[in-house]
Amino acid sequence: MSNTPDGSGPPARPAGQWLGSPTMSFEPSERGAALRAELLDFMESRVYPAEPVYEEQMAALGDPHGHPQVIEDLKAEARRRGLWNLFMPHRTEWTPDPVSNLDYAHLAEISGRAMHLAPEAMNCSAPDTGNMEVLTLFGTPEQQERWLVPLLQGEIRSAFAMTEPDVASSDATNIQLRIERDGDEYVLNGRKWWISGAASARCKVLIVMGKTNPDAPRHLQQSMILVPMDAPGLTVVRDLPVFGYQDREGHCELRFEDVRVPVSNLIGEEGSGFAIAQARLGPGRIHHCMRCIGVAERALELMCRRVTKRVAFGRPLAQQGVIREWIADSRIEIEQARLLTLKAAWLMDTVGAKGAAIEISAIKVVAPNTALRVVDRAIQAHGGGGVSDDFPLARMYAGLRTLRFADGPDEVHRRQVARTELARYED
Repeated sequence: MSNTPDGSGPPARPAGQWLGSPTMSFEPSERGAALRAELLDFMESRVYPAEPVYEEQMAALGDPHGHPQVIEDLKAEARRRGLWNLFMPHRTEWTPDPVSNLDYAHLAEISGRAMHLAPEAMNCSAPDTGNMEVLTLFGTPEQQERWLVPLLQGEIRSAFAMTEPDVASSDATNIQLRIERDGDEYVLNGRKWWISGAASARCKVLIVMGKTNPDAPRHLQQSMILVPMDAPGLTVVRDLPVFGYQDREGHCELRFEDVRVPVSNLIGEEGSGFAIAQARLGPGRIHHCMRCIGVAERALELMCRRVTKRVAFGRPLAQQGVIREWIADSRIEIEQARLLTLKAAWLMDTVGAKGAAIEISAIKVVAPNTALRVVDRAIQAHGGGGVSDDFPLARMYAGLRTLRFADGPDEVHRRQVARTELARYED
């Protein structure tokens, strides 16, 4: 039985069980607690006050994909406070003192309360985080020097090009973009879409997943390769809106027409693309899920503040029974989702991402759906204002709904959990 969403890889342990010590603790370490306190202060003193400044500067730029100065100001302050590159779990010359997945889970939740500002301010925003991990684990020294170091310094952005418009990309083995060798170069032809980050002028490089050998075994046909955004033959066809919203980093459709890059741009070996994709997606799912919890917490706070100030039918909304049910259910569901996410992070620290595969799949279903329910209740409590841009709830909902597709749709993750559970009852 597989531990990867599409059915490949070694057997996964049954859900509800874990390897190693049965004593679980989700408390942050001493260092994690100190970073948490620092981040809370950073959010209160700098990030939340910067939100209206961000909106003003974006409006003044007149470009939905512009880069306002307030982001750079927040990045400088985050670096000064030591809140920089905390997502990276690997000890390297650039990240000599990484935090654990569990410690980072607590921090990612807090940053999720200001999803459009805090993660980027801390250099912990997707898709850069996953790309930096790929380059750390599989990149050559030359690739690391050219692309990883500027990413770690927050000088450039990047994108990850896997999803395609003509195939069901929830099964990564369907990928059709061709990567063919021609002497000392690889030539790329095909289409990609929903490539997050590619609309930004600061996006300088893509990690592209394509097919190098259609005749190889199913999980050895794909490879990953680095493609600069200014490569001849690479065209940004359009930027796709999400429920009418244009995200600042963009979600683009790309066309590759005889795009040539050096053979040295290949990441790992030919045929290793699928395995690299699995290594990339596991940690990123935890990041997304903890930020979802942060979004849900902020939506619950907005709902509680709203209903204590509005009166309907002679009494505050907060005294209406249905409103109290919404608040109670939201708190209960958030706590459940947080505990499962922290368990997944703890397992990643103790038995690795493969050992935590089932919990990662489970929480990837639970967290966005929980946050969506909380945000939906908050929208309802706000009345017409909830679906307007006067409050952040509508944009929150759009982003969270998209996460039910990102890094594998709900159905793929449910399939994996069910297959692993059923394997316990098979001879």
